[in-house]
Order: sequence, then C-alpha cells, then structure tokens
Amino acid sequence: MSAVWRRFEAAVIFFGSFALAASVIKFKPFVEAGLANLGWLAYPLAILIFTAVASAPFSVTDALAVMNGVIFGPLWGSVVNAIGLVFAAMVGYKLARRTSHLLELHDHIEKLPPWVRRFKVGSPPFLLTLRIIPGLGGTMATQIAAAFRIPMWVHVWTMCAIAIPVCTLLAIFGDRVSESVSSYYQHSRMTERIRHMFHRRPRPSPSGVRIERAPESSTHREPRR
Repeated sequence: MSAVWRRFEAAVIFFGSFALAASVIKFKPFVEAGLANLGWLAYPLAILIFTAVASAPFSVTDALAVMNGVIFGPLWGSVVNAIGLVFAAMVGYKLARRTSHLLELHDHIEKLPPWVRRFKVGSPPFLLTLRIIPGLGGTMATQIAAAFRIPMWVHVWTMCAIAIPVCTLLAIFGDRVSESVSSYYQHSRMTERIRHMFHRRPRPSPSGVRIERAPESSTHREPRR
C-alpha cells in the first residue's frame, strides 16, 4: 500500500468520524426523541451513539452526556456515559493509529504550556494533564498515545479518569434540569386549572339560550317560565 493511499485512507477516517459526530450533535433533538420511545433498546443504542461521537476527533460529548441524564436518569445515564466512554477510548485509539501522522504532533507538543511539558511525553501524568486543557487537549492526548505506541489500557484509563466524572456531573445536571422544567409546567397547568374553575361563565337556560348572569347589585330577575 503506497504512502499516498495511506494518507488518503487516514484523512477519510479522520474527517468521516468527525462528520458523523457533528451530524449526531446537529440532530440531537431527533436522536433524543427516538431513544425515548425505544424501551430497553435505547440503552445499547445510546451507548453506540456515544461511542461514535466520543471516539471522533475534536468531538464534544457534553450535549450527549446531558441528554442521557434526561432520558435515563442520573444513575443509568451515568452508566451509559461511562460504558460509552470506555468503548470510545478503544475505538478512538484504533482510529488514531491510522490518523496520528496527519497532525504535526511534535510542533503541537512544543506549544503546550510548561506545566504540561514538565512530564514525560506519553506518560500517564502527561496524558492526564493534557486532557484537562479544553478544546484540543483530549484529541491531542489520543493522537499522542497512538503515535508513541502507548499501551491501549493506559490510554483508556487516563481518558476515563478525566471524562467519566465530568460526564457523570453532566448527566446529573441534565436530570435535575428536566425535573425542574417538568415541575414548572405541572405547576403552570395546575394554576391554569384553578383559574379556570373559578372563572365565571354565562349560565345556559333550559331552552338552550345562553343568558348572562345579572350583576349582584341589580334587582332585575328573570321571569319564571
């Protein structure tokens, strides 16, 4: 296989996985509505979706972590996020083995803050510290782990050590927000029903003709039929 073909294959994998993740995020309301109506099948499908998004380069999983908390609750939403992150770490490592040469990693490493470069490149402290950096930190850590042939299990646990607590907090946040919104709407509906009950309406007559209720101060009375 020629070097040109390998670069082309790596570019297709790199940008294809990114496009897939972006599409899931873009159509998140439709994904959420579909998962909510699938019953127990929603769990493996949600894990598959989370794996596909989290394993893509430059992906942001915050929205999906919140969505899983809304759909499955804080406990099972956190479990879905955690399992999805473990699979995403393994898939992302495999993809990065083919795409790491597309990024000029050595130039990016030289531009890292001193508090990251103080650790040996590829070591667990280096990967953990790098993942704290928002934005490119997670993608760079995955690409560096693959380029420097770091064992997969080291990459998996360093990724999950940072990502799982964050996604767990996001799942709890999503559940709390959904509960607050639901309580607000239930309170609004109850208030509207109470107002509706005490609202005066025209009194229907036996003949079907609606007769307005006379004011209390008026002495006029309807003739008996």
